[in-house]
Amino acid sequence: MVTDHLIKLTNVPETVSSVTAESPSESPGEIFHRLYGDDHHSASQSQYSHERVLECGKWGDTKPSPLFLRAFADAASCLDRDPLCGIVSPPLMGSHGTVPLTVIGPLIDVIRHVTNAIVRAKREVLLITSVWQPSCAQILIRDALVELSRRSQSNRVVVRIMFDKASFSNVWDPHRPVSEAEWTSKAIDLPSLEEIPNVDLDVASYHCVPLGTQHAKFCVVDGTSAMVMSCNMEDNDNMEMMTRLEGNVVQGLRDTALLCWGKSLGRDAQGLERKNSGVEVGEGELRHVRSNDLKPEIKNECLVPLMPDQPHYDVDIASEIRRVQANHEPGRGETPLQATNRVLNMMARKQVPPSGPEIAPDEVFTPYITTLTPQDVPIAMVSRSAYGPVDKSNVHVPQNEAWLSLIRNAERSVFIQTPDLNTMPVTEAIVDALTRGVEVTVYLCFGYNDAGEMIPGQGGTNEQATQRLLAMLPADGPAREKLHAHDYVGKDQNYPIHASFKARSCHVKILIVDDCVGVQGSGNQDTQTWYHSQEVNVMVDSPLICRAWREGLERNQNTHQFGAVAEDGIWRDADGNPGEGYRGNPGVLEGILWGAGGMFKKLKDSHG
Repeated sequence: MVTDHLIKLTNVPETVSSVTAESPSESPGEIFHRLYGDDHHSASQSQYSHERVLECGKWGDTKPSPLFLRAFADAASCLDRDPLCGIVSPPLMGSHGTVPLTVIGPLIDVIRHVTNAIVRAKREVLLITSVWQPSCAQILIRDALVELSRRSQSNRVVVRIMFDKASFSNVWDPHRPVSEAEWTSKAIDLPSLEEIPNVDLDVASYHCVPLGTQHAKFCVVDGTSAMVMSCNMEDNDNMEMMTRLEGNVVQGLRDTALLCWGKSLGRDAQGLERKNSGVEVGEGELRHVRSNDLKPEIKNECLVPLMPDQPHYDVDIASEIRRVQANHEPGRGETPLQATNRVLNMMARKQVPPSGPEIAPDEVFTPYITTLTPQDVPIAMVSRSAYGPVDKSNVHVPQNEAWLSLIRNAERSVFIQTPDLNTMPVTEAIVDALTRGVEVTVYLCFGYNDAGEMIPGQGGTNEQATQRLLAMLPADGPAREKLHAHDYVGKDQNYPIHASFKARSCHVKILIVDDCVGVQGSGNQDTQTWYHSQEVNVMVDSPLICRAWREGLERNQNTHQFGAVAEDGIWRDADGNPGEGYRGNPGVLEGILWGAGGMFKKLKDSHG
């Protein structure tokens, strides 16, 4: 499992990000292959060794748990076959750091933190996302770049932005530079270089044809902090999730960003790369904030939320927390339920009235949650590179192996929240866990699947996948009692709303096992993510953080109370009727026709 070759790979003294400091004219990909080679080694069948796995990571003073370490070993073993499959320099895959802030809420609350981080940048911003559309989120990023330039009059800041807008040129090269004329067009609407004289902006697109979508979503600022998120730059009705990371793990995320970028950074970046490669990481903003300052209570404060026409940036994260929470608190004449309904309706295409029970004052929607730990915790990069061909051979990647290992070695509980779940490997792993007596809770989004997933071999809808899962369990056996399958229900509702209505959807992607190890990032549990998309995820080893994540998720939705599906895998109302929008289980021909149309629309919209 842990070969001599793997130990050698993970202990090379140089990394892509460190070498770019000396050779910025060389592309990150060229540097990677020079450092680690591209020879594929056969995976070893050697016995698992705790000590040998520890040699493969830079854990600092932390002590990885057996569950985490086993998952890391399974994920890292993929590097024997392909050192680049995890899109990070192998020495940076296993690391440590803190997760001082978690955001669980509407997309705009995630972007508010990202924009605050951008305007406080001193040297560099690397923003990688999938979908980029004209939207409130996009305008907030645009405005942040203008504000960053205004603040940076004494020094220039390098900003690199990458998204996925597929074009014919991707047939020859997945990486496509985006010209200033294109990025200032209405379709992208970023500021011209003239508007941001103190910012060196560079924009690119990535797509590995035909199916290798750039689906990762993260931002690295100054090489000292990173935001790993579930959301794109668009307006929608989604509940999203983001974690802010600080410490040595940020070096790995910056390394990944450079590998995603792919192209050489140019001679002008040489000084910047040297500064970032030598930065001391670990003393983040929240380390200097007292815990009492992070409580969400609002005491008669009138704090206007950050919006495109209201650029209210904050001086630190504690101030951000207070401002965002003020927007979720009841205004004059509002109940907590009405306040939550107001906020969740703001970006939804369809405005819906509240249907859920009144919210207790101490249970109000709380999007910004402090997850700061007293010391660093073990953190690993468990990502996957893009794979374009139309087959399912590219499955042995760190992301997939980490997920499977955690479920396979779970002893008490598995919690999964994802927009969609329809791949057989994870379904079979869940069945095995249930058979062992493990409690498995799965929160999906009703109707969220792309129509293309109806094509045979693409996994089907969430409802079909849930029915398939139930069919693999004995009807009256104890395993069924251990499975808790739910459809997402918004905090202000008492029933799931089909995603086609664009009113209440959930885009969170998280796996928590035994309440102590969690994986969060961009990866779904669908065919596209498992076999094709470029994804970035982090695996965190901390009961404290995992507990805060689970509590925050449960607090900000009503899924547990009202989302349980019936015995046939379909959510039904009190009269036994499926939720509005449910299309049933189409046959093969209908699935092909509907799915083909969905795939065409997906490619047309470049949806991520």
